Amino acid sequence: MEYFKLDTLDTLNKIQSEFDSYQQDIFPIRTPEFFCLELNGEAGELANAEKKLWKGKNVEHYILEDEAADVFIALMNYSNSRHIELGKAVKEKLIKIEEKRQFLAKSGEDF
Repeated sequence: MEYFKLDTLDTLNKIQSEFDSYQQDIFPIRTPEFFCLELNGEAGELANAEKKLWKGKNVEHYILEDEAADVFIALMNYSNSRHIELGKAVKEKLIKIEEKRQFLAKSGEDF
């Protein structure tokens, strides 16, 4: 893929592995279902902040950063609990997306 170096996703695997060690050493064991619900709750909080911005209300940037970090952490926890290698999964998904984008581009369609 010319727009994205897929090897950089190995860094994501390292971050995920280190985060898993931290989570297991410090926090109680939780089920994948717990982490899935946590992920959805955190994504909802981020969505609420965006909705406020969309309505023209003032939302400090640090709130968006904080909520985005919560979503990332919850995704790490969920993925680790389900033994999902995010770097591998994202790499495979990006390849599929690029294949579809190129297919559509040949017929003059946007992805």
